[in-house]
Amino acid sequence: MSTDSTISTLNSLIKTTLDSMKGFKDAAQDAENSQFSTMFSEFAGERSEVATALQSEVRRLGGNPEDDSSFLAAAHRTFMDLKQAFTGKDDKAIIQEVERGEDYIKAKFQAALNDTDLDPSSRAVVERAYQSVKAGHDRASALKHSMG
Repeated sequence: MSTDSTISTLNSLIKTTLDSMKGFKDAAQDAENSQFSTMFSEFAGERSEVATALQSEVRRLGGNPEDDSSFLAAAHRTFMDLKQAFTGKDDKAIIQEVERGEDYIKAKFQAALNDTDLDPSSRAVVERAYQSVKAGHDRASALKHSMG
């Protein structure tokens, strides 16, 4: 079990979570449908809590936690596509983009949980964070399916 490996994994999750939070904040501002705006604001708040918990764990391990979203490559594109969906103002397209972003972040957390090098106490923090991420994913998925 390498502390450096655990810190690296946690920081990667923090970056993705902050990207997600920023994407949802932007989406909440851009949403014309107040139901979506409220939901996206809630998602952003939940992601902020997840990022804070992960950052605290990095500090506990003696590391320097990420405190900014990456806005690099895939994560950035994943969450910026949500912003693009608003230009068409198509509710179904918006929800599909939300679910796509949720699939991405859920997979990142699942990969971290499958990492056998993850510190056991950190694993518990990641598992709690994953429950929040999974709940958000499931809400987005249910919304998508409710739209037909």
